[in-house]
Parts: sequence; structure tokens; C-alpha cells
Amino acid sequence: MTVTKLPKLSKAQFDSLGRELDDLRQRVIDDLGEADRKYIYDVVKVQRTLEVMGRGLLFAGFFPPAWVLGVTALSVSKILDNMEIGHNVMHGQYDWMRDPALNSKMFDWDTVAPAENWKHSHNYIHHTYTNILGKDRDIGYGILRMDEGQKWNPYYLGNPVYAFLLMAFFQWGVMLHDMETERLISGEKKWSETKAVRQRMWQKGVKQTLKDYVLFPALTGPMFLTTLAGNATANLVRNVWAFSIIFCGHFPSGVQTFTEEETANESRGEWYYRQMLGSANITGGPLFHIMSGNLSHQIEHHLFPDIPARRYPQIAPEVRAICEKYGLPYNTGGFSKQLASVFTKIVRLALPDSFWGRPSGPPAGTVGKGRAMRAA
Repeated sequence: MTVTKLPKLSKAQFDSLGRELDDLRQRVIDDLGEADRKYIYDVVKVQRTLEVMGRGLLFAGFFPPAWVLGVTALSVSKILDNMEIGHNVMHGQYDWMRDPALNSKMFDWDTVAPAENWKHSHNYIHHTYTNILGKDRDIGYGILRMDEGQKWNPYYLGNPVYAFLLMAFFQWGVMLHDMETERLISGEKKWSETKAVRQRMWQKGVKQTLKDYVLFPALTGPMFLTTLAGNATANLVRNVWAFSIIFCGHFPSGVQTFTEEETANESRGEWYYRQMLGSANITGGPLFHIMSGNLSHQIEHHLFPDIPARRYPQIAPEVRAICEKYGLPYNTGGFSKQLASVFTKIVRLALPDSFWGRPSGPPAGTVGKGRAMRAA
């Protein structure tokens, strides 16, 4: 493990950083218009076309090539719905269009996770308390150990197994995330407090399950089982892809976490600082970025979650230049590199810190706004 020091920014530098990024955000908002509107309508059109094609081809599922093509089209449709449409629309990125179909308060996506629950745990909890240990429940999703600051216990020996299961059933993991199971087990939260959350989970989960595994398979008559298998496969593909992209943006080597103490009373510039150091990007081409919902630009997304994600590749060079100006790292790398780093961390943190010759808890020198950069 290598350790490099980050520069300590003064109050004046933090204030300057905040102003520069606020100005960048405002310039993008002022420039929103027809090109952004056309883009999201085009993506929705492609997504719906692929879904119709996929479901239509599954009617001919007895012919293997048709089944493969149908599953491929349906998988891409589900990925677009989840990543570039659902996630971004529910962030309010297109509320300015005043189109009810793309309004964050009305939109719901093609997964078992209820939109209202997700917006609370993701838009509010995660994006407010990004990478703050004890506050951001996306650090490990209440299941995994993804940071040295999470105290090790024997349960974490199963880290790789839990990660594999979460990847395969990711939409269900996202749905259950709002139950805050770890707080129920510890007694911090009462079962009765989850009533509204459970009701929404039940309603959405039943609706989605009937749609994917009963209604659409039944519509294909004698092809019921092959259609059911096709729908399950498309869901699996979407789950694995979403898990991979999201984990590569949050947990590869070099991404930092923070304590509640060091983030108390943080300024706007300090909040931006935390977003930049607590995120990572993935390099790739235009199609890769679209398929990732532009979460391949996780740094830009954490800085500006409410501007259309199609703008992230455009502003990325300017964000990177700002990082360089203040001596801050801009964590980016290829998909295979970032993914390998994530899975290395999952395996490494399954074992106690003493196994690696380290004292328990965060490595020395990692606390404070000029804290050391941790690299696996």
C-alpha cells in the first residue's frame, strides 16, 4: 500500500474552489436547451424500441438466434432505463423541461426498487453524506466491508460471497437497502418505523415480479419458460452491469472516506472537495458513457447530480483542470483496471487488518482535510 500526501487547502482556497465549481455549474444550467431535450427524447425512443424488439423476438424463442437477439435487446433496454434514463431523471436532471413523463417526482423505473425509497436513500442520504463513515450507507450497502474505517469482524470473511450475490441480485439489494437492516439488527431502528418503506417495497416488488415472470411470459403462450428465462437473463445482465459501474465509481483504489468530525460545518468548497476525493471515473468511448448513464463520470456526477449527465463528458476536462490547479487527484482509469481494483479491495477487506500487518481501523495519517491518500 502506497501513501502520498494531499496538499492542505486554506480557507481562502476552499472558498475559491467552491466559487469556481459553482460558476461551472451555473454556466451549464444557463446553457441547457434544445440539444439536451432532443438527447433525452432520443434515448427514451431507443430504449422503448429495444424493449419492443426484445419482447417481440422472445415470441420466437424456440429459435435460438431469436432468443439471443431478444435477450440482448431487452438487456440493453433495461440498462438504458436504469442508468441513463431512470437514475438521471429521478435526480431531477430534466425537471426544467416540465414534461410529466420525465419529472423526478412522477417517474418510476423498470426495477423492483420503489422510486420514492430510492430517492431518499440515494439522492438525499448518499449525495448529502457522500463517503462519510457512519452516515453514507452506500459504503458497503450495509452488507460489505469496503473501507478500513469499518471495524472488521468475522462476518466480513464472506465479503466476496456477499459481493457476488449483491451483483447478481442488485435490483433487490437496492430495494432492500432502504430497510436499513443493519440498524434493525443493532436495535437502532424499530420494525414499526419501516412500515411505509415496506409497503412501497411490497407493492413495487409484486408488480415488477408479475410483469417480468408471469405476464410477459404468459403472453408468449407455449414459449412461457423460454420468455421467463429471457427476462431473468436480461435482469441479470442489467444487475451485473449496474453493480460494476456503480462500484467502479465509488470503491476503487484511491477513493477516500471521511469522518463525521472532519466534515462537520463544512463549507461549499469543502463539500465539493469531498465529492472529488470520494469518487472515481472510468475512461471509455461515447457508447460506453451512455450505457453507464454517464456514471463513468462519477466525479462530475457527485459534484453536479442535478445537471443532465450528457454534460459530464463536456465539463470533465475543466473539472480535471480545477483538480490540478489545487493539487487534488482526479481518479480515473479504464474499466478493467477500476473493476480489478474494486474486487481486490473486496477480497483484501474480507480479512482482518492484522493479517496484512496493519493496526485495526483507518491507516495512520488518513484523518483531516489534508489527509493521506490511500492506495490499495
